[in-house]
Amino acid sequence: MIESPYLKNIRKKTDSKIVMLVVDGLGGLPDPKTGKTELETASLPNLDRMAQLSEAGVTTPVAPGITPGSGPGHLALFGYDPLEFLVGRGACETLGIDVQMGPDAIAARANFCTLDSDGNITSRRADRIGSEESIPLVNKLDTVQLSSDVAVEVHHVESYRFVLVLRGEGLGSSVKDTDPQDEGVSPLLAKPEDPTDVAATRTAELVNTFAEKAAA
Repeated sequence: MIESPYLKNIRKKTDSKIVMLVVDGLGGLPDPKTGKTELETASLPNLDRMAQLSEAGVTTPVAPGITPGSGPGHLALFGYDPLEFLVGRGACETLGIDVQMGPDAIAARANFCTLDSDGNITSRRADRIGSEESIPLVNKLDTVQLSSDVAVEVHHVESYRFVLVLRGEGLGSSVKDTDPQDEGVSPLLAKPEDPTDVAATRTAELVNTFAEKAAA
């Protein structure tokens, strides 16, 4: 956590309770039609009252200019340095559904998406299908096999979200995202962050093979 010699001198145990409300996605720019941001537009009587009864302040959990992912971003809120404690979204999602990882496991958070006849994405979240539609798809994907020395697990998380877990020796987590963050284009191929990273290269190849079989 945050390393500071001063924390030991001011820390003391109390019976106080702390409620942390994380309101994600409110860093948007003003709406062109109204000139107001989301917070300026919203009616927030309860939050306004809580602010009047509280000590308010501003914190910068991550260094300026750095955009953290969900894993590092949430850890930073609890005092962990996101540049030191690198936890991906796959690991967070997997632990969140009580699936244990282990030293030889790699997890990737995934969305179902919709493709057109040309293989281009028409919906990055498959029109946000519900769990009743996605669970049968997850069960089908859970039967995919890649190699004799790598076990494949696919776990449903919620609605269109699921987690792919690979278990085996010689796997690496430094693999680039396959989501192009746009529609009208095809999904990206998984690639290692460093082409010389043998473990990550092998993992990227396994992910690409999984994607091919999933689309078959």
